[in-house]
Amino acid sequence: MPQGFQFLGVLGWALLGLLAAYIFYVAQQRSRGRPAKFSLSLITVLLLGGLMFNTLSAGLVFIPPQERGLVINLFTGLREGVLGPGVHFVIPLIESVKRYSIVQRTYTMSRSAVEGDTGAAGPVTARTADGQEVFIDASVTYRVDPEKVATLFIKWQDNYEEGLVRPRARSIIYNAVASYSVEEVYSTKREALQQRIEQQLAEALANDGLELSAFLLRNITFNPEYAASVEQKQIAEQNAQRARFLVEQERQEAERVRVQAQGQADAALTRAKAEAEAQIIRARAEAEALALIAAQLKGNPDLLVYRYIEKLAPGVQTIFLPANQPFLLDPAQFIGPARAPATPTPVAPAPTPTPTPLP
Repeated sequence: MPQGFQFLGVLGWALLGLLAAYIFYVAQQRSRGRPAKFSLSLITVLLLGGLMFNTLSAGLVFIPPQERGLVINLFTGLREGVLGPGVHFVIPLIESVKRYSIVQRTYTMSRSAVEGDTGAAGPVTARTADGQEVFIDASVTYRVDPEKVATLFIKWQDNYEEGLVRPRARSIIYNAVASYSVEEVYSTKREALQQRIEQQLAEALANDGLELSAFLLRNITFNPEYAASVEQKQIAEQNAQRARFLVEQERQEAERVRVQAQGQADAALTRAKAEAEAQIIRARAEAEALALIAAQLKGNPDLLVYRYIEKLAPGVQTIFLPANQPFLLDPAQFIGPARAPATPTPVAPAPTPTPTPLP
């Protein structure tokens, strides 16, 4: 209640207190024989003022934004409508206000308490479609529907968490888990399971005046025997994945070697083809050259002799020819007809010098 309303109540009781003190004082003075008279105007002011302020204090009701209120009449029962945020007036002593908080609350079903939760309970024990026992930890976040406060009050009053949220959530979780296999529950269909539970729970709570804000599937655990088997299965799957990885690695390495060998073979084949084509081209060139040479020799037989002489060194004076071997050139071509030796011209003898006598 705001401090202004509290002040009105305090002021009203203070006026009634003053009235009582005034009456007591006048009565005491009269009992002692002293002249004292009651002031009816003062008594009326104090009495009416005290009653008025107390009535205002009791009749004015303030509803904060995070609450909604229901007015309960002593004679007619529940007043129609919901008190929203603000100041409202009710009939003192006849009407009272039942307040409901519309702030979100979280109800958790888990093995251990979670910080910040307003309620807690043990995990939900359920069985999957293939008969495995699982333990579900979950949290339900909800709030009172501001438009259905009267419905919630009529059906559940203040017991809606233990009487509505807890049993509905556990029942829906149990039935939903029974539609999935254990592997689907903890791996492949976990998100689908959470969405299914959230949808069914939202419909169930809405019928009784609650709004579901979120449903969280916090954790799924198994009995120790199945948990050990799941762990062994995961280890086996990891080993199998590792083996597949090694096989794939070896396959890739073999493929790399094969590609490398194929590349080398292709390169060698390309080189061989290139060399063969080069030899063919050279042979063709030589054949064409020989054909041209043969054609030239056929038309000019002396060309060969010319080429032979051209190859000889210009300063060669003597040629040695092998005996009993055929000659590429006929030596007779280079030797002229035989000539007679030249007759030598007689030379006169030189005169003998005459000695000169000494004196």
